[in-house]
Order: sequence, then structure tokens, then C-alpha cells
Amino acid sequence: MASDRPRILITNDDGYNSHGISALEAGLKEIGDVFVVAPEAEQSGASHSLTLGRPLRIRQIDERHWTVDGTPTDCVTLALNRILPPELRPHICCSGINHGANLGDDATYSGTVAGALESTILGVPGLAFSLTTYSDHDFTESVKVAKELTQKTIAEGIPKWTLLNVNVPKGVPAGIRITKQGFKSARPVISEHKDPRGKLYYWIGEVREGFRAEGGTDFEAIDEGYVSVTPMRSDLTSHSGVEKLKSWNT
Repeated sequence: MASDRPRILITNDDGYNSHGISALEAGLKEIGDVFVVAPEAEQSGASHSLTLGRPLRIRQIDERHWTVDGTPTDCVTLALNRILPPELRPHICCSGINHGANLGDDATYSGTVAGALESTILGVPGLAFSLTTYSDHDFTESVKVAKELTQKTIAEGIPKWTLLNVNVPKGVPAGIRITKQGFKSARPVISEHKDPRGKLYYWIGEVREGFRAEGGTDFEAIDEGYVSVTPMRSDLTSHSGVEKLKSWNT
């Protein structure tokens, strides 16, 4: 039976057993009834992919925990349309806490952001949380931020069809800033190796060279020690492009 507490769906892209999702669940259980539907294995970089070429398997761990052998998008789709009954439909979906930043262009690759995006598309407000360090993952401050913003979203709401991409700096944040998505300066690095049979294989990486300082971006907020909260949506339209290309209409 549904209680009067807010119902919170949690997913991620680092996998069901990650420290980030455990920390997020522990924090959000203090403010609502939490249901976890997360990938069985790591899905970093999965973006907004939906598994269509093979069947998916759901594994129920207990009455509030499930894993799916698919992407974060698969997890949210199944959670809202198969796993949770209508009377337990969540009020909000929180994705994360990601082990590393999801700033600027990288948000388009992020399975963490995609989980919140899919939830938003399906009518449940989505928040994506990331800790912007790739080592020394102390999620204490990130959980505090997640609790604060989740409670604020439940109480006050956010614009329809909008998700919040939240990045938390290492250490104690100086505050919270509403930001726009920035652009990184980076170049790809392809590492070539040979397996024991002599066949070539490749690792894709990149070298970061900074970001474009345009004022008010997520990169700049993090660089200055603030939590970055970027409102995003699935609409990829370049509205300035529409205006500029109107003369092409025939």
C-alpha cells in the first residue's frame, strides 16, 4: 500500500552495486519511499540508448530493489511501465550519484543524465546527480545537495519536460548556481594495442584542454567551487538555426 511520503525512483549508469547509488539511496530514504531500478552492470557512456535488439531481464532483489540487464533508459522505462504498479508511481526520479562529472558536451554521452531524461519524457520529473571527481569519492556533500534539491523539486516543482543536471564539486560547495550547458575544449586520443592473438583493439579516450568561458556555464560554476544546476530537455532544436534558415522554406 502506498504511503503519504513522496515516492522516489532511483537509477544510475555506474551499476547497481556502485557506491554512488548506495549513498544516494541512504540519503533519500530520509525524505521519501525509495525504489531502486538500476543496471546490473556498468553502463557509463550509454547515453539515451534503448535496448531493442535483444530481450531484457529483470531481477528482483527485494520489494524495493530490482536490476535490469540493460541501460539506464531501459531501467526507467521498465520501472514506470512494468515494475512499479500505478499506485506506486514515483513523484520524482533521481539518477546517480555518478562517479565523475557530466558537464557540457559530456551530458549527451551520459547514462546518468539519460535516466533522468527518460523519466522526464515519461512524465516524472528527473534529476541527475554527479560528483565531479574521478578519485576520492566522498559522497557526503553530494548527498546533502541531492536531498535539498529533491525536496525543493517535490515541494515547488520544475518546468514541465525539464530535467535538472546537477554537478557537485569536490569538497564543501560554496553554494548553488543555475547554469547553462557549456562546451569543453578537448581532443580525442585513440590507443591501439594487440591482444594475445595479434589482433588489434582500441581504447577511446580524450585529453582535456579546458572549456569555453562564456559566463554562466556549468564548467565555470564547478571551477569556482559551486554546485551547477543546469535545466535541460529532450528538445535538440537549434532555435537560432530555425530563424536563420527560414529563407530555405519553399
